[in-house]
Amino acid sequence: MGGDSSSAAAALVVVEKLEVVNAAGVKLVGILEEGRKRREELCILCHGFQSSKELPALVTIAAAVVQEAGMSSFRFDFTGNGESGGEFAYGNYWREVEDLRAVVEFWRARGRRIVALIGHSKGGNAVLLYASKYQDVGIIVNISGRFDLRRGIRGRLGGKERLQQLKEEGFLDVRDNAGNLEFRVVKQDIQERLSTDMHRASISIPHQCRVLTIHGSADELVPVEDAHEFAKRISNHVIRIIEGADHKYKLQQQEIASLILDFLQSNPDNKEANLKEKKIRPNF
Repeated sequence: MGGDSSSAAAALVVVEKLEVVNAAGVKLVGILEEGRKRREELCILCHGFQSSKELPALVTIAAAVVQEAGMSSFRFDFTGNGESGGEFAYGNYWREVEDLRAVVEFWRARGRRIVALIGHSKGGNAVLLYASKYQDVGIIVNISGRFDLRRGIRGRLGGKERLQQLKEEGFLDVRDNAGNLEFRVVKQDIQERLSTDMHRASISIPHQCRVLTIHGSADELVPVEDAHEFAKRISNHVIRIIEGADHKYKLQQQEIASLILDFLQSNPDNKEANLKEKKIRPNF
């Protein structure tokens, strides 16, 4: 990827920070990257838990989409994360789906064609859930999304005793190693997460939607088995396991970008897999 032309290609990229207002009136901040010649084809990138649009892997993928695939990219912060407004909340998978919906509608109203939704970690869950509900984007890329949402709660919140405290008191404050408050969890947050059914979502994604799942064999947060669970249930699915990669792909960012580009370009016309878009009249 890139080769000796990468510096020249980077010089031709236009970067613009934009705000999208979701249905709740919250401002979502994102970065649009595109070549100097505007293209209608757009890929949208979604970050994971307590992360942001500046996750290095997402930045690498976004740049590759523009410089190598000749499309535009938009990576944004979910509600309560990064530069976006609103309050951070644990769980809230479907709220992030609606954030993503607001972004999709924003760009369609401006004449863009959404080629792919690309999500890392919890963002992988968001793009899969979106595909199961709205069924109007032809390519989905799930990078290290979690299939079994019952897992990972205890480790994230501090162990069995902390979960018991949440059960007894109705809330739990999660702090960093310095004692600073990171976020508060309430019972409803846990209930919402546990009620989010990735099995049902997976089997609800239409066959016309092409799904790529990428996972690292050395993922320390989400077991690689979860990628295989998605593969069992999504009808039009390709799985790629990167040997030795951790959850954030610190040493394999170019490799995942290449895998994604290959997947995008294996659909030569970059059509939305015959899925019908909801027609939205431009509002500007």
